[in-house]
Amino acid sequence: MEHEPDSMDRAVAADAGQRRFRMVPVRYLLPNMITLLALCSGVTAIRFAFEGRYELAVGSVILAVILDAVDGRLARLLKGTSRFGAELDSLADFVNFGVAPAILLYVWSLNSLHTLGWVICLVLAICCALRLARFNVALDDPSKPAWANRFFTGAPAPAGAGLALLPFFLGFLGIIDEGHGWALLIGPYVVGVALLMVSRVPTFSGKHMGRIRGDMVLPVLGLAVLAVVILLSYPWEFLSVLSIAYLALIPVSVRSYRRLAVAGGSKPTAAP
Repeated sequence: MEHEPDSMDRAVAADAGQRRFRMVPVRYLLPNMITLLALCSGVTAIRFAFEGRYELAVGSVILAVILDAVDGRLARLLKGTSRFGAELDSLADFVNFGVAPAILLYVWSLNSLHTLGWVICLVLAICCALRLARFNVALDDPSKPAWANRFFTGAPAPAGAGLALLPFFLGFLGIIDEGHGWALLIGPYVVGVALLMVSRVPTFSGKHMGRIRGDMVLPVLGLAVLAVVILLSYPWEFLSVLSIAYLALIPVSVRSYRRLAVAGGSKPTAAP
């Protein structure tokens, strides 16, 4: 027999409604909006690749890299980090830095190797997924020493995507011609980048460079503006130099990691 809800039932229903429609601070939404914009940019890169507009395709991936750097720092600045945002960021990173570069490379060059070329692209995407999964697990490691936060284990996904696109940069500069003719060299290089992402080789991390000395503010701002100007004026030259410099710094990061590990009394675990 039906009965009219009493005051307690109405209170429970009202409380449930308030939980369902509770206010969410804007500081939690802004980083996620930027993450979604990065995802749109990465997926759009795939469309440009199929249309043969490779410069726009590569530019869209680079834009996703920049937006990925912005969303995390904005979340920490606004104290808007959340578990939802972290999961969304990882899913977007897999698409932007694993799937999109793999498809771009396949359409531009590696399809000339047929099935082998597709396998290489799968290796790149899978290694990116594994690298992101390992990074998420390592965040909860309480035994990690403080000095280890200066390093990534392996190349981070955005850096891996940039390194994987280095053949594009060289192609746009005319250093190498149409990508299919260089597929036999591009394939092993892409596999090497994929393995670097899942390796235990320590690479420098800039995430914890939160403060600079007062007397260095103007020089740092000047260098940042200069870097943006060069990127806009000479994008492929700048990105090529940046990628090669990153590879050249890996031995330096390995030595720095080992020195800090010995000083901290820890056994170095990174591969030489």
